[in-house]
Amino acid sequence: MRSKTAIEIYAYWDELRGHREVPSRNQIEPAHIRNILADLFILEKTANGDVRFRLAGTRICALFARELRSTTFDALWLGEQTARLRRVTNEVMQHKSPVVLSASAALAGTADRLPTEIILLPLRSPDGDIDRIIGALVPLTRPHWLEATPVNFLDLDSIRALDVEKTSLFLQNRPEIPLPARQPNRANQSLAGAIRRVLHLRVFEGGRQD
Repeated sequence: MRSKTAIEIYAYWDELRGHREVPSRNQIEPAHIRNILADLFILEKTANGDVRFRLAGTRICALFARELRSTTFDALWLGEQTARLRRVTNEVMQHKSPVVLSASAALAGTADRLPTEIILLPLRSPDGDIDRIIGALVPLTRPHWLEATPVNFLDLDSIRALDVEKTSLFLQNRPEIPLPARQPNRANQSLAGAIRRVLHLRVFEGGRQD
């Protein structure tokens, strides 16, 4: 992992899961990852098999200069890569395997390419199914024109499946990322509601309600 955001969300995901394969969506406390929320997203597998954005951070939406409500994850990618990205997201959930993608973002009206890193981490939904992914999408450089020029699509460069045992050892050798003390979950508190209060993620409703 090359970006600080990817390392931090992985460390948080790994801390939440403990000795289990996958943490639950209900365990996520947005206040604990407040500083990276704008670069995070949650995907959900719908009843018809599509994997769509349920939540998307403000910097991700700004990168594409549009809201991503109900957009399929594969729609962000180069046309001939969409089937491959559908397989990747399904395998992350089916095999409970975190994945890191390296991609070049193609910018509208220019030949410039922006290197980006995307991490995909499986999540268990409230009903027990592993049908969600929490992830981050982060530019690896920030040229001066980034805020003014939208991304047209992502072009996949590489896919890396993470070995959670080896990655955990790697993280143990890095400076500790402090996590605030857990607050008890309130039964009627949804993640979307918590995110609205944090005000760092734009919330796009869709799919099942929590």
